[in-house]
Amino acid sequence: MGLEQMITDCTAIVMAGGDSQRMGRDKANVMLGDKTLLQSVIATMRQLFPQVIVSVRQPRAGIDLPQVCDEQPDGGPLAGLVASLRQITTPWAFMMACDMPFVVPEVVELLAGYRLRHQAVVPVVHGHPQPLAAFYAASCLVPLHASLAAQQKSLRGALQQLEVRYVDEAEMLAVDPQLRSFFDLDTPQDVEAARNGVK
Repeated sequence: MGLEQMITDCTAIVMAGGDSQRMGRDKANVMLGDKTLLQSVIATMRQLFPQVIVSVRQPRAGIDLPQVCDEQPDGGPLAGLVASLRQITTPWAFMMACDMPFVVPEVVELLAGYRLRHQAVVPVVHGHPQPLAAFYAASCLVPLHASLAAQQKSLRGALQQLEVRYVDEAEMLAVDPQLRSFFDLDTPQDVEAARNGVK
């Protein structure tokens, strides 16, 4: 199915502040085809959302989008999400890691449809929640900030403070049969596999 319309009540947050330990270099700038991983994810998010921001540890050159720096160093994705939620003006945010370049727009649309009466919509793949490809209501800011202030580093752990709708992989297979959306490139081997067309 094609995209019928943009998800206008939501801002996309592209996470590009990770330390890329397993990659050995800055993941966001790894090339895949004619784009970096970060450029690939931004391009997909721009198809879906009228507003896109980039969550960074420190400002990045060459990005023509608003950038939000973490307020708490070494706070991980949770710190990036909290800082970004402070900046958005929409009632919702969709958080997407920059190392997931194969996200299928229809998966994002599907997840968006589950938002009613929940604070977060988080896909679950192979039994593991995927909080870096998930919707968060602006109202999550207070409980997530409290988790961060309590030195909670894990975004998955912080989800326990929220009213979450988990979406099982079985519900996503119809629009993404190979679950390519959740193929994240953590290591040079992952990048090589992606370049060779391995799913």
